[in-house]
Amino acid sequence: MPDLLALSARIIDSGTDNGERTNRLTGELSEIVPGVAMVEAFGHVVAFDTGAGLLVFDTSSTRFGEQVVEALRGWRDVPIDTIVYTHGHFDHVGGAQAFLDDAARRGHPRPRIVAQANVVPRMVRYDLTNGYNAIINARQFAPTRRTEMRQARFGSGFVTPDFEYEEQASLRVGGLTAHLRHALGETDDHTWAWVPEHRAICSGDLLTWVFPNAGNPQKVQRYPAEWAVALREMIALEPELLLPAHGLPIAGRDRIRLVLDEAATALEGLVEEVLRRMNAGERLDAIVAGVRVPGHLLQRPWLRAVYDEPEFVVRNTWRLYGGWYDGNPAHLKPATDAELAREMAALAGGAARLAARAEALSKDGQHRLACHLGEMASLAAPGEGEVQRIRAAVYEARAATESSLMARGIYLSAAAESREAAGEPG
Repeated sequence: MPDLLALSARIIDSGTDNGERTNRLTGELSEIVPGVAMVEAFGHVVAFDTGAGLLVFDTSSTRFGEQVVEALRGWRDVPIDTIVYTHGHFDHVGGAQAFLDDAARRGHPRPRIVAQANVVPRMVRYDLTNGYNAIINARQFAPTRRTEMRQARFGSGFVTPDFEYEEQASLRVGGLTAHLRHALGETDDHTWAWVPEHRAICSGDLLTWVFPNAGNPQKVQRYPAEWAVALREMIALEPELLLPAHGLPIAGRDRIRLVLDEAATALEGLVEEVLRRMNAGERLDAIVAGVRVPGHLLQRPWLRAVYDEPEFVVRNTWRLYGGWYDGNPAHLKPATDAELAREMAALAGGAARLAARAEALSKDGQHRLACHLGEMASLAAPGEGEVQRIRAAVYEARAATESSLMARGIYLSAAAESREAAGEPG
């Protein structure tokens, strides 16, 4: 089992990870400092021994819940007094039932569960959009298993909190205090906590050792400017220990300041430039093409665009401040995609001509244009096997060039869709 603090220190101090994993899903427990443990899962669970039971942040997912509980029991066989949800994503609340079941088996009191007030409305929304979220997960996490994943339910039976707060709350458990703070960031229901006795911050998903998930194209609104504000509030407390829900824990005031400052700087720069261009009257299309994060930040092991990416954050920033109209009048009340595709195919001399041009552009590395033409060809002639095979190849080639899981998932899902339409085995 690695020394997680030593590993993060080596990566931060050198500026390179040398291929070492920063997000591990082992289910293993590490005592980070005396009385503070982290179980690495999807997502991590952080526990404090308060002297009067455990104070726990998050419960991981349904898949990991029992394993996390077993790991905690191997560390401290005492009741779990309080569970804090850092937010309502399934990989943070899905394992809660395993914690309650364990308490019941042992005859321990039921742990109280604390969360920000927007967590319950999120759970209600998940029930309302269960099918849609299953489709999203199929695209994002298992794009080549579309049919199987879409038939699965996204998740239900959430364990709701016993105590909700709005903007701030303080908990006292045994000898420890946890000051809870609401933040807008990846979600509108996020909690981060300051535990002064350890000079520790539990940051939830406000730091995940990847580029901030502030743009996700298939999810509800994210808040990049407010996210940066929360990171700066953490820095101001001068923490000595940072405990994220994904990625490695970090020790040392200077290291923590560096990582949080660079994440905040990247988000602030994107928002500032998008707003400047919006105020100058530029269309979304031009803004997406022109706004970038400095390359040296994206090379940092804690800011690589391997999940979300800056281009998506640009679009989400526009949505937050400007709505869904992108400045192109033709997009205000457009023809359907299929109608436009059929017209373009007719002008080109048939869907096969569009597909052939898409294939040529793809081989030439012009993947953005290739995807447009391949999609039009497919919509104009959905029953033509060769057109579908070309569409699949175009999206597979595009996916191979992408760094973020979100982009790759959508492109590979589209490719799998066309392979199925062409009658090829999955």
